[in-house]
Amino acid sequence: MVISTRQPTITQLRAFLAVAELLHFRDAAAALGMSQPALSNAIASLEENLGTQLVERTTRRVLLTPAGERIAHHARRVLDALDDLVEAAHAARRPLTGPLNLGIIPTVAPYLLPALLRPLAKEFPDLAPQVFEEQTARLLDGLLNGRLDVVILALPTELPGVTEIPLYDEDFVLVVPRGHKYDGAAGLPRRVLRDLDVLLLDEGHCLRDQTLDVCREAGLRRHSATRAASLSTLVQLVTSGLGVTLLPETAVPVETQRGAGLGVARFADPAPFRRIGLVYRSSSARGHEFAALADCVRRVVQARLLPARLAA
Repeated sequence: MVISTRQPTITQLRAFLAVAELLHFRDAAAALGMSQPALSNAIASLEENLGTQLVERTTRRVLLTPAGERIAHHARRVLDALDDLVEAAHAARRPLTGPLNLGIIPTVAPYLLPALLRPLAKEFPDLAPQVFEEQTARLLDGLLNGRLDVVILALPTELPGVTEIPLYDEDFVLVVPRGHKYDGAAGLPRRVLRDLDVLLLDEGHCLRDQTLDVCREAGLRRHSATRAASLSTLVQLVTSGLGVTLLPETAVPVETQRGAGLGVARFADPAPFRRIGLVYRSSSARGHEFAALADCVRRVVQARLLPARLAA
């Protein structure tokens, strides 16, 4: 038998595997929904393509040759891999399936993720998110170089080549030591910040820049030289009486529980706020998936699992 360089076809492999498993041409043809002559032709063509006999036909039964035994094993692996390929293609058409590299800023992650991850897993059980908590500049760099698929951070990014989906707005509140003159106050004018020692996060946190913007609008030109690497550290500094700070509303329930010596004051309307949004590369083919992710976040806000309001 001359060895051929022609490749087996999927039809030939399926025909041979059916015969190998059932050891009966008629039953194999019925299982595949094809005629016996067509099945026999497929097996013969496969043997010709491979240059070896796979099936031994006797008057009473069908046997596999030693080569046929080995080829049947490989044929099963090939067809299983093909089925996996087709399933992967089908899954890719369903929203939010498989791996998703999600970036999120540290001043959102501890407060949004506990409210979001369970509803997300329930709505999209085939999604496998990998979460990366990083500062804004690193998130945007990771998004542009493809390391991250989508990021959640404060808007606007003012970055070309990306699409922004606003998610929710949250007010800033003034956090003070317990017993401070503004502890529990409501309707505070922003100008009260002029006379306060405002503590800030380290450079690189967008919340630091947002706090500075609010302070500048209030007329505050100086702020505390003390820095903190996280909101948790920041509120501990406030508890110790080293100053006051601004927190986004979603952080208040968590951080005030950690710091028993904290008080909260709220500003007069319109209160200073920040907008949190979802950002992805405009060139991404997964825009419809990220829109579904954004809808899931909005439903969390609507269900009042977060003290925020939907972005207009």
